Amino acid sequence: MKRINRFFALTACAAALAASSVIANPLRWASAGDPQTMDPHSQNEGLTNSVNSQVYEFLLIRDKKLKLGPGLATEWKQIDPLTWQFKLRKGVKFHDGTPFTADDVVFSMDRARAPTSQLRVYATQAGTPRKIDDYTVEFKLKEPNPIFLDHVNQIFIMSKVWCEKNNAATPLDYKNKEEKFTSLNANGTGPFRLVSRQPDVKTIWKKNDQWWGKQEGNVTSVTYSSIKNDATRVAALISGEVDFILDPPPQDLERLEKTPNVKVINGVENRVVFIGMDQARDELLYSNVKGKNPFKDKRVRQAMYQAIDIEAIKTKLMRGQAFPTGGITPSPLGAYNDPAIEKRRPYDVAAATKLMAEAGYPQGFEVTMHCPNNRYINDEKICQALASMWAKIGIKIKLDAQPRAVYFPRLDKLDASLYMLGWGGAITDAETTLTPVLRNRQPGGIGDYNYGNYKNDKLDQAAAAQSKEVDPKKREALVKQALLAHNDEINHLPLHRQVIPWAARSNVNVVHRADNYVQYEWITVK
Repeated sequence: MKRINRFFALTACAAALAASSVIANPLRWASAGDPQTMDPHSQNEGLTNSVNSQVYEFLLIRDKKLKLGPGLATEWKQIDPLTWQFKLRKGVKFHDGTPFTADDVVFSMDRARAPTSQLRVYATQAGTPRKIDDYTVEFKLKEPNPIFLDHVNQIFIMSKVWCEKNNAATPLDYKNKEEKFTSLNANGTGPFRLVSRQPDVKTIWKKNDQWWGKQEGNVTSVTYSSIKNDATRVAALISGEVDFILDPPPQDLERLEKTPNVKVINGVENRVVFIGMDQARDELLYSNVKGKNPFKDKRVRQAMYQAIDIEAIKTKLMRGQAFPTGGITPSPLGAYNDPAIEKRRPYDVAAATKLMAEAGYPQGFEVTMHCPNNRYINDEKICQALASMWAKIGIKIKLDAQPRAVYFPRLDKLDASLYMLGWGGAITDAETTLTPVLRNRQPGGIGDYNYGNYKNDKLDQAAAAQSKEVDPKKREALVKQALLAHNDEINHLPLHRQVIPWAARSNVNVVHRADNYVQYEWITVK
């Protein structure tokens, strides 16, 4: 009896040691913001997409250089100009044990086209999916799509059974503060499982040992914390309270590089930051100008552009961690590196002052600027700097800086007169800027992020044509035509492309990808 008890005791001890080894490599990381929702089709926002991509997967997977390869689909082919076919990976299961099949792909694409989805423009452009058999899906397009694979790979695949069981067959309406099961819960096929979610506090994941892919790293659990204050976030890294921070403030980079047991990982992000203006209403919502809208006047928009001392923002605020541009695409590759499109209008306060007088505002005017305070690098500080610069031409800014959870629903409702926006991700092609951000607002997600609600028909026509043009030379000409039309009308005020170094403890190895996604399966903690 004693031997048996000893045997069970030894077995229990071995089991305890095995269990402890499972949680031997935790990762704790932080940034200023917080994911908006665990519903992967509701919000199209960088941090939200990044953390959801640990749980949910696409048909294809991007490697460390953002090149597409097999994911939930093992192979694909274009049958004709309007038809694509995918063969799906067999033996994959969702985290609740439900098998992954073609039904889930069709369901997910349909779900992402709902009006409450910020990804509906991509789902629409990916065409209509049809189940051929349990592991074959066919997409039928209405017109040719030169970047079809990029579009289809914007849609996370969800479990049809799980969503319907939990009354989540459609994405939650985030801007109207709807709550669903998918707000705090998730069920994907990816390398990590969501364990718990406390908005604005912490979110916890654990490694999915049943994942079909290969885990290159050794992380077994992940805890994310939202630490809004820059100094507190940096202090947490230096003290070892967290292992990694996504957004070290530029002013602290030199200090971090000299701090023992801390390292800075440099990298450029595919993201452009710019200013938008309400150019549609006859009277602005937030201004002392009554009976008219000064932002409808191109001279006012040009005056504001030329009053921006972009070099001061680059050197003083960003500490060199920015690339000023006159372009509007996340990467210069989107504009084919065309210097005419990338060129900024000159900084010239005297010329800007003259333009304001010509437009009928020699004394300027007052307007509220809405700005995020935890989304982009130095976002609120940049807005403060812009307010000082525009004051020189008589534009008095009332700054209202808000957390992203409040800020982006405001923009979705077009409830801003002057605002900041950043745009980027894994795709460098101009299409994913032109159609959702720059085109005239239309059904199906076109122009959903044209928060200024302007109409630029020359831009719109060229952008619509390029989205279905398969001849590379003809398409290049149309893309450039659309971007030049945008720049000519000054529909936005471009600022810079972000450089976004990461910072980590010296025992943590991470892969800095240009879409700013933190891929847990590639991280090693020594």
